[in-house]
Amino acid sequence: MATQRITIVGAGQAAAQAIETLHKRGHQGSITLIGDEDLLPYQRPPLSKKFLAGTLDRDRLLIRHAAHYLDHGVDLRLGFAVASIDRVRRRAELADGSSVEYDGLLLATGSHPRLLPLPGAELAGVYYLRSVADVDRLRGHLAPGRRAVIIGGGYIGLEVAATCREAGLDVTVLEAADRVMNRVVSPAVSAFYEAEHARLGVHILCGARVDALSGTDRVTAVRLDDGHELPADFVLVAIGVAPTDALARTAGLECDNGILVDEYCRTSDANIWAAGDCARHPSIHYGTRVRLESVDNAFEQGTSAALNMLGIRTVHDKVPWFWSDQFDLKMVIVGLSAAHDEVVMRGDPASRAFSVCYLRDGELIAVETINHTKDQMAARRLIPARARPDLAKLADPALALKDCL
Repeated sequence: MATQRITIVGAGQAAAQAIETLHKRGHQGSITLIGDEDLLPYQRPPLSKKFLAGTLDRDRLLIRHAAHYLDHGVDLRLGFAVASIDRVRRRAELADGSSVEYDGLLLATGSHPRLLPLPGAELAGVYYLRSVADVDRLRGHLAPGRRAVIIGGGYIGLEVAATCREAGLDVTVLEAADRVMNRVVSPAVSAFYEAEHARLGVHILCGARVDALSGTDRVTAVRLDDGHELPADFVLVAIGVAPTDALARTAGLECDNGILVDEYCRTSDANIWAAGDCARHPSIHYGTRVRLESVDNAFEQGTSAALNMLGIRTVHDKVPWFWSDQFDLKMVIVGLSAAHDEVVMRGDPASRAFSVCYLRDGELIAVETINHTKDQMAARRLIPARARPDLAKLADPALALKDCL
């Protein structure tokens, strides 16, 4: 049975897509959107790139403008934090003492940066990047010749490194692992990006262990465990994110590295759904539970959750994809490679356009592409179809990926 009063907690991509879906599918009840930022739902990927660089206006970050939500009768409660969920009375209790009742509740609370647990992390000049406000604080430091030290060599760390370097800053990236992006890409792709960043003037130190941040009131240097100090005008901490699931945990919902949901995006409470970075769902395609930090997943899961809230039974089982823009390099990853037993390279990294294919028992399960649109588009069709390519053909970059079956 469809729900009438729908409340959405969290105002990101998943929330915006859920609202779009509800209206397109004819929801006639009320919709209340509660977000702790005082901004309408906006895109986050540009924060580390064009928005940080100042080449994208704030207005263009918005997924939809205020008039769109108002025209559809959405009750916007922006700048309000939800303090608790009363599951018995079915209402969200806000921090200001007010409350919003619901028949169906969607938790789209996203994720938050992992904090640096080291001395000096509280100093002025130490930043994280997750919101527009974070960028506003950081952007004032983007001046030629300034020294930026970035702790973390994942997507965000390297994207900000590229943006800062293009702005003329002296940039050093510290990565604790033995290679950058080690959790998400192959060693060959890591090596390629390390070389490209170095070629363009970014200093990357892998195996770097940070001991403390130095300074009296403001950070002035990053001290490594070998005693070496790297001077810094500012520090960006980019050591990953954690699911924002404290509200769900306090309400007694089942959580484990995120809010646990079933294939219909439903939590352990039949009246509450979850979507986006905060949700850990069963991937039928890969046969495991996953929590995905991507715009694509937020979009797809926001859609699936809304349909199920309307009583339109919809299994959420999409093959995910991710992307990262660094300098003039566009990396797109389709699928999840964790359980692979075979890796095939397509093309030469020296050409700056190549792909890495992952297989399990002969089935194509993931593809990493760098500046290779045709391969990534083919991968988005072949992986959901459980394609089984010919390995000899797959290794021949002269053959189109779609012709390697």
